[in-house]
Amino acid sequence: MTATGTRQVFRLPDLGEGLTEAEVLDWKVAVGDTVEVDQIVVEVETAKAAVEVPVPYAGTVLALHAAPGAVLSVGEPLIEIGGAAPAEDPAASRYREEERAGSGNVLIGYGTGHHGTSRRRRRPAQLKAPAPDARPLKAPAEDARPLRSAAGEARPLQPSAADARPLKTSSAGPRPLRQEAASSRTPGQAPRVISPLVRRIAREHGIDLAQVTPTGPREVILRRDVEQAIERAGAASPATPRPLERIPLRGVRRAVAEKMSRSRTEIPDATTWVDVDATDLVAARDALRRTRPQLGIGLLALLARICVDGLRRFPELNSTVDTDRSEIVRYGHVNLGFAAQTDRGLVVPVVRDAHLMTTAQLAAELTRLTGLAREGKLPPESLTGGTFTLNNYGVFGVDGSTPIINHPEAALLGVGRVIDRPWVHGGVVTARKIAQLSLTFDHRVCDGGAAGGFLRHVADCVENPAILLADT
Repeated sequence: MTATGTRQVFRLPDLGEGLTEAEVLDWKVAVGDTVEVDQIVVEVETAKAAVEVPVPYAGTVLALHAAPGAVLSVGEPLIEIGGAAPAEDPAASRYREEERAGSGNVLIGYGTGHHGTSRRRRRPAQLKAPAPDARPLKAPAEDARPLRSAAGEARPLQPSAADARPLKTSSAGPRPLRQEAASSRTPGQAPRVISPLVRRIAREHGIDLAQVTPTGPREVILRRDVEQAIERAGAASPATPRPLERIPLRGVRRAVAEKMSRSRTEIPDATTWVDVDATDLVAARDALRRTRPQLGIGLLALLARICVDGLRRFPELNSTVDTDRSEIVRYGHVNLGFAAQTDRGLVVPVVRDAHLMTTAQLAAELTRLTGLAREGKLPPESLTGGTFTLNNYGVFGVDGSTPIINHPEAALLGVGRVIDRPWVHGGVVTARKIAQLSLTFDHRVCDGGAAGGFLRHVADCVENPAILLADT
C-alpha cells in the first residue's frame, strides 16, 4: 500500500499459502462511499477460496482500481482512499507490519484487531436537483476493465458520462433510476444479484433476472437459479442453438483443474470397489437421531469415523510420495478432507487431527466446514494439508465412480448412493440398503493387498458398525 498526502492506495495484500493473485468478485463499496478502518470493501477469489478483504484506512473512496472479473497480482493497486492520515493510524501501521511479514492474518481474521462493518456509509444526498452538467458518482461498470498506461501500471476506473445514470427528484430528494426490470415479486424493486458472475451468465444467455425466482438468503439470485432458468428456456425452445460460451479457468476452478491434471499425470493410480449392505449403518444413524438429535450425526460423520479407524490399521494409505527424495512419507496424524459441492464449484475442506475426534466431534466439524464452504468463507488453511479424502458422491444420485486422488495424497474413498436392492441376508433374498464403495489409491505406496484390506475393513464396519466398539 502507498500514500500520497491524504490519498492512500491500498494494494492487494499477501494472501498467504503461496498465493500470488486473486480475481475481484464483488465490490462492497463504490466511489464516493465513506469507509472505516477494517471495513470489508471487496470480495476476491484465490485458487483456494473466496476471501473478504478489509481496508486499513478510514476516509472516502476515491477510486476502484479493478472491475469485477479482473485478476490482480499481489501488490497491484486495489482501492484508493482519501481524507485520512495513515501515519497517525496505529491500526493501519499494524496492518502494514503484518502485510510485510506475509502472515495473511488480515484476510483470515477479517480485520486487524477491530470489528469492522460491511455496511456502506454514503455521503448525504443533496436536497436540490443536480446541475445539468453534474455527474453522479458510481462504481465502475460491471463489464469494465482496469485502464493501463503504456508502462503497464493500472489506472483507476473513473466514472464517465456514458456510465452516469440520470437522477429523478421526489419529495425525498434525488435518487438514481434503476435500469433493471422491476421484479414481479415486489413492484418497483429490482432483483437482488450480488455476484457479477451470475449477472454475466444471465446476460450471455438472454435471461431476464426480473423473471428468475431467487433461492438465496434475503431473496438473492444465485448461480443455480440462473442455470435453472437457462435449462427451462432451452426446454421451451429446443430448436434454438445455444451460443458458444468460453469460461475462463480462474480461482477455485483453475486450482481444481491443475490439481486433477497433476494427479493423473504423476500418480499411477488404481481403483477397487465393493458393494456393501449399509442397512445396519443407516439404522445406527437413525437411532442416534432419535436418542441424541443434538449431536447431528449423519452418514458422512459415521463414514469419516470408519475411515479414520481404517487408516489406523492401514497407514500405507495415509501417506504421500516425495519424488524429490524418492521416499514414501507416512503421516502420524489424519487430516481428513471431504468433498463439498458449492455454488463456486467443488472444494475439499479439511478436518484437522480427525484421529483425535469422537464421532460427535467429527459431525460438528463437518457441519461447520460445510457451512463455511457454501457461504464462500472458508479460510485458505482449511483447504490445505489433507492426508486422505472422503468423497460422498452418492448425494448426486449416482451409484459408483472412479474418483481422482486429491494430489499429493495417496488415496481417496468414494461412496455411492444408498438404495434398496435385492440382497441375500440370512440365506433369504430380501430388500436391503446397498451402497457401493470405491477406493482409488497410489500404487507406489502399497500393493493391492493393503488397499483391499483397507476397503474390506471399511465395508465390514459399514455392514456391522459394532466392530468400531472393539477398540474404543
